[in-house]
Amino acid sequence: MIPETAKIKIDEQSREDLIALIYEMAKEISELKAEIARLKQPPTTSQNSSQPPSRDFKSSTKKRARSKKKGAKPGHEKHERQLVENPNKVIEVYADHCENCASNLLDEVPVQVIRRQITELPEVKPVVIETRQYEVICPCCGEVQRGKLPEGLEAGRHFGPRLEAVVTDLHHEHHVGFKRLLKICEELFGLTLSAGGAVSIVERAGKAAQAEAEAIGERVRQSEVIGSDETSARVHGKNWWQWVFVGEHCEYHLIEPSRGYDVVEEFMRESEAEVWVSDCWKAQLNAPAKAHQICLAHQIRNLQGLMEKRPRLAWAREMQRLFRKAIHLRNRQEKMTERGFKRQVAMIERRLKQLLERTFKGLGRNLLDRYRKYRDSLFICLHRLDVPAHNNACERALRPSVIHRKVLGSFRSDWGAQTYAALATVLNTAKRNGQSAFQKLVLLMGTPVLHFLSPPV
Repeated sequence: MIPETAKIKIDEQSREDLIALIYEMAKEISELKAEIARLKQPPTTSQNSSQPPSRDFKSSTKKRARSKKKGAKPGHEKHERQLVENPNKVIEVYADHCENCASNLLDEVPVQVIRRQITELPEVKPVVIETRQYEVICPCCGEVQRGKLPEGLEAGRHFGPRLEAVVTDLHHEHHVGFKRLLKICEELFGLTLSAGGAVSIVERAGKAAQAEAEAIGERVRQSEVIGSDETSARVHGKNWWQWVFVGEHCEYHLIEPSRGYDVVEEFMRESEAEVWVSDCWKAQLNAPAKAHQICLAHQIRNLQGLMEKRPRLAWAREMQRLFRKAIHLRNRQEKMTERGFKRQVAMIERRLKQLLERTFKGLGRNLLDRYRKYRDSLFICLHRLDVPAHNNACERALRPSVIHRKVLGSFRSDWGAQTYAALATVLNTAKRNGQSAFQKLVLLMGTPVLHFLSPPV
């Protein structure tokens, strides 16, 4: 709405003055449109920000044309499936006669044996072990006595550990919903299982993993170097947060309604790490540690976004180049001499000091202020071999959780979220130490029962 004073001034203007005013306004509008077009921000992606790759706009990516040539690419070494040394069945195929002249060839010594193998799965059927517990009345005291069930076949147990491990593995590790899981069990294993039975198996697995998960949490808590990250989770249809804390060869998962420092404080209790590795989320930067290492990969992406918005800002390009050089140097540390490595570190530190002394205004000043504030948290990785330059380990630990959320949606109960966190803690830690997740589940689910099928010795 035009102010009344402006209306009075316009009314007082002559026709020539109004025409000149219109031309001037049109010129100013054109300049402002050009400025807006120049400052138009590029779309935010995982390459220029901390946005996860799952939120990228996929349809804009170019599809790679499929090659019409079959087989390996030129220059690639040919690989064939290795033969098993001890096959279950060997079928000998001899040439008994010559197809040209019908001569008998059975007495001839073979000049070559061509081996081929076919791998097949046998038909999988569930086995059922029945216990018959007999009761008798003691003739002396009249008390009813009942036979004692063997270990592993206790009353109330309906499924063996391998079956329970399969169901839990399909649901947790492979993100199979309960409806599809029941169909898989019926079609592949010939096993009829109810939805309630499958749910109770997964719930029991979570309870079995809880004690070991807490022990792993204590190991993470006592680690000298701890990394952390978080991602969104859905519980009861609401936004919660799944946290991961990564220590040496172990990781601990939590699903909580908060993304704040209270989660870090509750997890760490009275402990304090030597170095904490994380992104720039405030709750993690305040974690109890003597030093903090900021994820340089996050900073490279943030600088990439700044370069797309301000292409002429040389500072962003130079700072990004310095971070890349620091990561490359960190990766080559074990192959370099101590003197050469320290010389390169000193050069990087001097260059960082020069870049932080620069001044500029406008977009990107927040990154400059951030690096000045957290100057001591940028290159801890260059002074300690056990500190990574990024928190990629935490992001990889959370990636299956993101897939689980996208495939199966929300946890409908508190125990479901707690079960997932406990199983993620135990199974991911097992995989970090070279163990099979399935075999770990078999051990978790209790005493084996298949030995009862063996004939008595």
